[in-house]
Amino acid sequence: MEGILYMLQQLKAMVTPIGIIDVIDILIMAFIIYKLIMLVRRTSSGAVAKGVLVFLVALWVSSFGLNTVNFLLGKLVEWGGVALVVIFQPEIRRFLEQMGRTNIGQVFTHAEERNELDSAITQTVEAYTSLSKSKTGALMVFERKNMLDDAIKTGTALDCTVSAELLKNIFWNKAPLHDGAVIVRGGRIVGAGCMLPMSGNVNLSRELGMRHRAGIGASEHTDAVVAIVSEETGSISVAVGGMLKRHLAPETLERLLRNELLPEKDVNETPAKFKLIGLLRGGKGEKQNGEKDH
Repeated sequence: MEGILYMLQQLKAMVTPIGIIDVIDILIMAFIIYKLIMLVRRTSSGAVAKGVLVFLVALWVSSFGLNTVNFLLGKLVEWGGVALVVIFQPEIRRFLEQMGRTNIGQVFTHAEERNELDSAITQTVEAYTSLSKSKTGALMVFERKNMLDDAIKTGTALDCTVSAELLKNIFWNKAPLHDGAVIVRGGRIVGAGCMLPMSGNVNLSRELGMRHRAGIGASEHTDAVVAIVSEETGSISVAVGGMLKRHLAPETLERLLRNELLPEKDVNETPAKFKLIGLLRGGKGEKQNGEKDH
C-alpha cells in the first residue's frame, strides 16, 4: 500500500499543472497546423507535402544504422528549409497577406474561405449574366456542410479559383465538360463534368429538362445551393432544399447566393432558409414546382 502511495506521489510531482499560457500556446499551434492542412488541401501542394513526409520517414528509418543514407539525408535537411520556402512561396505569401488583412478576431474564423466565396459569387454572377444572354446551359453546385465527394468522383477533379472566363469556357457547348455540373467547395472549383442525382419529385413539370431535375435532385439530397442556366430559354434558376426559384435577374441571383452562402453573423438575423422563402415571395419570379420552361 505504501508503495502505491509513493508511486502516486511521484506521478503527481511529475505532472505539471496546465495554466492559461499553456492553453494559449496549444491553441496557437492548433491554429497553425489547421491552416497548413487547409493550404495543402486547397492547393496543388498536396503531392509536395506527401513527398516531404516520405522524406522525413526515410530520415527516421536511416537513423537505425544506415549511416551513409542518414548522412546524405541530413545534409539535405540543412537546405530543406530554404527549398520549402521556395516551393511553398505562393501559399506562404497568401497566408501572410490574409493575416495582414484581418484583425485578431478574424484570424480564428473562416475569413479566407469567406473571401474566396465572396469572389466566387461575384464571378458566378458575371458568368451567368453572359451565359443567360447567349442561352448557354450551366449547372453549378455550391457545397455546404454535406460533402459531395461521390459526385466529384463521377467527373473531373479540379482545384482552381472560380473565374467568369473559366466558367464560360467549361459550359461552352462544345467543351468536353459542359454537360455535367461544376462543384464549388469553399469558394474553389473542385470538380467539373460531374453527374448529380435526379429529383424524385413526381410533381415537377414535364417541361423541366435534365439539367433542372439534376439541380433539384442535388438540393433534395444535400444542403447544397445549385445555380442553373436553361439552355432553351437562358433563364437563371436556383435550387435549395428541393425548391426551384426560376427566372432570376442577375441582381436577385447574387443576393440569393450571398444570403445562402455568406449569411451575416448577427443575432437578429433571419435564418438563411427563411430568407430564401422571402425571396421566393418578394423577388422576381415565383417558386416553381411545375411551371413550363418557356
